[in-house]
Parts: sequence; C-alpha cells; structure tokens
Amino acid sequence: MTDTPDLDPSETREWLESVEDVIDRDGTERAHFLLDQAVAAARSRGANLPFGSTTAYVNTIPPDQQPPYPGDLGLEWRIRTINRWNAMATVVRRNKKSSEYGGHIASFASSAVLYDIGLNHFWRTRSDTHGGDLVFFQGHAIPGIYARSFMEGRLSAETLDNFRSETGGQGLSSYPHPWLMPDYWQFPTVSMGLGPLMAIYQARFMKYMHNRGLIDMADRKVWAFLGDGEMDEPESLGAIGLAAREGLDNLIFVINCNLQRLDGPVRGNGKIIQELEGDFRGAGWNVIKLIWGSGWDKLLENDETGKLRQLMEETVDGDYQTFKAKDGAYIREHFFGKYPETAKMVEGWTDAEIWALRRGGHDPAKVYAAFDRAVKTEGQPTVLLVKTVKGYGMGDAGEGQNISHQQKKMVEDQLRAFRDRFDIPVSDEDVAKAPYVELGNAQKDYMLSRREALGGSFPQRKHKDAAKLQVPELSAFDALLKDTGERQISTTMAFVRILNTLLRDKNVGKSVVPIVPDESRTFGMEGLFRQIGIYNPKGQNYTPQDADQLSYYRESKDGQVLQEGINEAGAMADWIAAATAYSVHGVPMIPFFIYYSMFGFQRIGDLAWAAGDSRARGFMLGGTAGRTTLNGEGLQHQDGHSHIIAGTIPNCITYDPVFGYELAVIVQDGLRRMFAEQEDVYYYLTVCNENYHHPAMPEGVERGIVKGLYRFSKAEKPADRHVNLMSSGTIFQQAMKAAELLEADFGITSDLWVATSMNELAREAQDVERSNRMYPTSEPRVPYVTEALKDATGPVIAVTDYMKNYSEQIRAFVPQAFHTLGTDGFGRSDSRVALRRHFEVDANHIAATAVYALFKEGKLTGADVEKAYAKYAIDPAKINPRTA
Repeated sequence: MTDTPDLDPSETREWLESVEDVIDRDGTERAHFLLDQAVAAARSRGANLPFGSTTAYVNTIPPDQQPPYPGDLGLEWRIRTINRWNAMATVVRRNKKSSEYGGHIASFASSAVLYDIGLNHFWRTRSDTHGGDLVFFQGHAIPGIYARSFMEGRLSAETLDNFRSETGGQGLSSYPHPWLMPDYWQFPTVSMGLGPLMAIYQARFMKYMHNRGLIDMADRKVWAFLGDGEMDEPESLGAIGLAAREGLDNLIFVINCNLQRLDGPVRGNGKIIQELEGDFRGAGWNVIKLIWGSGWDKLLENDETGKLRQLMEETVDGDYQTFKAKDGAYIREHFFGKYPETAKMVEGWTDAEIWALRRGGHDPAKVYAAFDRAVKTEGQPTVLLVKTVKGYGMGDAGEGQNISHQQKKMVEDQLRAFRDRFDIPVSDEDVAKAPYVELGNAQKDYMLSRREALGGSFPQRKHKDAAKLQVPELSAFDALLKDTGERQISTTMAFVRILNTLLRDKNVGKSVVPIVPDESRTFGMEGLFRQIGIYNPKGQNYTPQDADQLSYYRESKDGQVLQEGINEAGAMADWIAAATAYSVHGVPMIPFFIYYSMFGFQRIGDLAWAAGDSRARGFMLGGTAGRTTLNGEGLQHQDGHSHIIAGTIPNCITYDPVFGYELAVIVQDGLRRMFAEQEDVYYYLTVCNENYHHPAMPEGVERGIVKGLYRFSKAEKPADRHVNLMSSGTIFQQAMKAAELLEADFGITSDLWVATSMNELAREAQDVERSNRMYPTSEPRVPYVTEALKDATGPVIAVTDYMKNYSEQIRAFVPQAFHTLGTDGFGRSDSRVALRRHFEVDANHIAATAVYALFKEGKLTGADVEKAYAKYAIDPAKINPRTA
C-alpha cells in the first residue's frame, strides 16, 4: 500500500485531519470504531483491502497516556543497580571456583527493570486475603531473583556462593525447580516453550476453578516471562488461540525482545517484535509494544518529516543488535546518519547523549505504564513485546554481543567498568573479588515495604496450608471387588466406574477433574457429558446435534470435564494446573487425564518431567494400552514402552493392572498417598479396551497389588515340572491360557502371578540393594520381589504387552531362572490374535517358552522342546519382531 501513488494529496490530508479531529474530540476508541466501519463499508462494495497485522514500530502507549509513576525512581534505581551487580557476582564468583558451574549473566541484565517493576508494584503473594499472582520466571534470569532475595535478607551470602552447588543441601538450583526448592519456586520454566504453554493453562484453570465456585480469582494474574528466541518453540505459540478464545484476561505474557538467542540474532534480517505482534494480534490478543525509552519521545515528537519513524521501521534487528554492541559515534553514523533529516535531529548531541538513548525495557516509567495497561485489560489476554539489550551494562564483556548468553566470567577491567557504569560502592581493592553488596537501611526498608504492601516475599511457594482430603475407603468401590459373573468388561470400563463413584462422593466429588483429549467416547465416558458437563466459559450457545439423546454433548460454564480436543500437550498442561492446585491456590484437586497411551509420555514427555518437578499430584491413565491390544490402529498408535518412559520420572508411580479390583486398590491407595498424606507423587495407570471376565478379589492381595506383585493362583498339587507365569494387563489372559495348555499337553503345572508394576518392584529392590551396600554390617534386607518368590519352585516366565526391558529390570532380584517375553519392535495393524502371535506373547509362545525353561533346568529334553514348538506352531526361523 505504501507504494501506491497518491492521486489526490489534498483529499488524503482531509481524511487524516478528520481522523486527528475525532481522536482529539472523542478519543481513540471512537476513531477506531469509525475506521472499522469505513473498512467494512469498503469491503462490502468489493474493495480488496489487505489485512494489516502490525502497527508502527513505536510504543503502543504514547507519552501523554503514561500514568504517574507510583514509586521513588531514584531509590529504585539505586536498589536495581546493586541487584544487577549482585546477580552478576553470583555467577562470576561461582565460576571463579570452576567454570564447570556455568550460569548466565546477560539475560537478567537485559530484564532487570522488568522484574524490578513487577516485584515492587504488581506481584502479590498468596495470603489469607488474596489468592496471589502467579509468575513464570524466565529461567536464565534467576541469578537476579536470587540476588534480590539476598538483599531482602531471605538468602545469605553463603547460600549465593552455593549457586548451582546443590548436593550439600544448602545450594541454589540452576533454574526454577520446585522439586529442589519447594518453598521458593512455584513453576519449572527453563525447558524452552513449556513456560508459555503451562502459563496459558494455569490461567485457564484459574478461571475454571472460579467458574465452578471453588475459588474467587478476583483480580489475580498469571505472568509469563519469556525470551524472543524461546518463541520459536512450537509450544510457545501453540495455545495462544485458546487464550484468546476463552478471553483469558488474567494472563500476561512479557516477551523480553533483546533480539538475541543463544548463538546470534533471533531475526537478523527481520524484526521479531513485528513478527510476534502479527502472531498475537491475529490470534486475538491485546498487544502492547514497548520499544523506545523516554529519551526518544522528544525525537519522535519532532519527527515532522516521518523519516525517523521510517528509519526505525526499515532497520532490521541484526543492525539494532550491532548498534548496542558499539558506541554513540557508531550509532550516529550508521543509524541517524542514513538520512539527512535524521542526522540533523542529533547534530547538536554528543556521542554520549546518543549512547544514553535507551530501549523501552530499560525505562522503569515506561515499563510501569505497560504493566499497568496490561493488568487493566479486560476480555482478552495481553502480550508485552519489550525491546531490551542482551547483556545490558556488561560493556565489552558481552553487551549486545553474540557471545552474551555464554558469558559467565568477567575480568577485573570489565568488573571495574560495570561498577563505574552503575556507581556500585565497591573499592578498587575489592572489585576483582566481585563482592556482594548489601543495601543501606533506607534502601532495604523501601524494598521490604513494597513487598509488605503486596503481601510478603516473592517468589514463594506455599504448599503446607492445603486441606487434607477425606478420601473414600476401599469399600466404596465394592462393586469392583466382586466377580463380574457372565459379564465381560475392560479395565477402562472399570476405571469409568471408579470415576463415577468418586464424582458422587460427598467429600471429594467436586475436586475430581476428568480431562480427555477428544476421546471420551472411545473410553466410554460420554455419560459424563450430561452428568457433569463439559467446561466452556461461554456456556453452550448452540443446539448440539445429539440434543435428543441421553448422553448429549453438553457444554456449561460450570462444567467439570475438561475436553481439550485433539491436543495432548494442552490436556497435559491442564492436568499439571489441576495437579498443582493444592499449592497454587491452596485447594487440592484430583485430576484424571485419560488418553491413548501412545500419545502420552512419548509425545509430552517433557511436560511429564516438568510435572514431577512441579510436585504434581494426580492420575494419568494411558488408555488402549499395550502393543497388541489396540490392534487395528497400527504402528503409530500401539504402545509398548510407556511404562519404561514413565519409569524414568522418579516420583511417577506406575501400574499395569489386570482386573478391576486391582485398579480400585491402586486408585484408593493413590488417593490416600497424594490427598490424605499429601505425598508429592503422581500415578500413571494403563487401562485397556479388551473385555474379559473379572473375578472377585482374592483375600489378602491388597499389599501385593500396591507393591507390584501377588500370586493370583497356586497349583493345588505342583508337579515335578512346574513353572511360574508372571504377567500384567490384558496379556495375563494369555498366561492363563498357557497354563491350561501346559497342563493338558505336558503335565506341567503353573502358579500364576500378577505383576501390577515391574517399575515399583525394581525401584524397591534397588533401594534395598543400596541400603545393604550402605550398611554392610547390618542385617541384610530382602527385596519384596525376592521375598514374594522365595517359596516358588521352577523357572519364572514374565510376559507383558510391553518391551522386554520392562520385565528385565527385576531379573537380578528373582531367585529363580528368569525368562522374559515382550513386544519389542514397531506395531502394525491386524487382529489381536495375529499380533500376539507376531510379537511372541500369545499363549502358545508362553507355553513353548515354559517348556524351553524346564529344558534348561534339565526337567525336559530337547525333543520335548521340539515337540512343543511343533504343537504350538513355533517357527524358529521366523524373523525377530524387533526388526520386522
């Protein structure tokens, strides 16, 4: 449009003057309305008007709309500069000892003003009178947060010196980690992209709890501090549409646009602020750009020709970065000097005055104005695009340089320059030591008074005040402890019964949060649609197609089901928000997230790890689990390894139950551990869609179910040739059939064992092994699995619908000969019978393996093995399913 010739400049001037007149007389909102009407009228007549997703490369808030600054700018500058020094010193001192500790100086240097304004004027701590604001701190900036806590008296100098030295118990974590600092950090953020995603869903879940009457969110906000380079992560922008769609005006993104990522420019040939503005405005967010500091206001006011604005617009980020790595003379020549009009604007300026022109993110008055506008925005989320300089104040040690992110050390001359630039009270004799600087009494009193006005210390994670829930006893699930008779059910159906029981429970029903990524009907959960409703903050403004049916699709403002659509990452972020509600809101919630198991840990494993770090409490359920159970869907859907991945998360407790009574015992025990005893663990359970008979719970098996192994049945008269068949999930049915084959065909008797959790068996055994190693002179402890099997005779054949490594991890603790079968290899589509045959986990292969195991023990001959292979159609030359 800018290249289109102006056919009538006089008419153009009249239009522009009319717009200015409306703004002067009636304000910008009226002008906006009139222009929208004009554009709509033009389009209705067929005009092809281009969509403009960006605005001019200037601040969104003009100087005359800035509110008065509420604090003491001079005192805050003094405190902030000392904070900058101490943040730098935290990293430099640590790396004087050894460069292996690492750390980052440049990120906080670029964002110090942003955090200072938030901590002094905006972020409220959770208290008896206010729910508190939530802040996702940018991970690389946290030396500055620790340094501020030192100045407040929350952390000692000794503790700062233990930055990144945590094993002794008195250190500070490298980044925000609630697992490592449970009273300090609320959210883990430094896995790039997860912070913005989790922040969106924390804001969404806050509204969910408010709309259900569980909390009064009042004016609470969720703030997420992000880097411009981080926005390239797909998760960073992946859910911004949901935030706009649901009107999350309790959400504020602050994107620190210092124009640099780890190795170089974010958009050297472009403008990241403009790009992000288009992304967020297009999604429906309120966008506030803060690009220029106050020193530019007069220049822009005097820009009568528009050349300065043109120059700002056409200069690319790579050049903007270079300008701040040079000096005032360079900026005069290569920026202002591009046009005679702009050169003239600074012809009376010194190079030092040009260099002193700040970017918006380093101007506290403008940052305050942007934050103030953000918290007052209603009806939509807000993103602040704040331009800063990476390594601001570091000089030739890293200011605006491509090496900034990796800079962890500063030599004496660089430390002296930093000291002089910010007038830090450190002597020449001490400067090389980078000593910590404490605040004076007036400075400290001011800082503490600001925090007192906002409710207390920040950041702070409160988790000890959450109520303990009165969880139901096992008897509440009595129907699942009984024999199903002639009716066959799946463990998924058993789970839905458990869920319905909990929803009806007077003590915990309102705390239950069912979360499903668009698969409710697959899991038989559609009955919940009408029963408790699907959460939608806008209610249901349409007539659903199935409105005449019993289980119609009912959306409601106070709905209890979180139906995420085809979006496992979003559903997991929702689950994390619910699973941490006990600490975030002081109100414990019980989330159940059920999904196709293949699309859980494999797809959102980073979020699952963050959940562990967050001390999440709740249940994840991998539905249609097992490599051969979800038969028709094929390679991408068939899960044979989720338990192995889940087992890598230290506080994730996993089970693969066979029967409904096992599921009931596990869920009830999990409720007790997480919500009555408030243990920081979460559960992963696999459930299947294969129907079969479920017997009544045998007497006395509860402990074994929870520990991970119990004997389901014992041969009445064990023969000399006897085996132990150990299995889990739906494959246990194959083990039962194999026991029948062995007795009928070879007179071999079997004990049947259910291994509800190989992971829990292995963990407990490894813990016992470590204890014995640590206390060699004490009475040796015996692992549970070893004790459980001590009286068993004959070899053990372990078979599951998962990879062999799932069972192999207990081999060292099984006193008998141990043989494993599993589903290593890519899945494929076929019948369950054919798939189990292919992966060698069907009854025939189990029986044949048992014969082979007895042969290895000298109880059978090679001829017996060949007979078994022939009888059970085992082809030794068949390709290994792992590579098939």
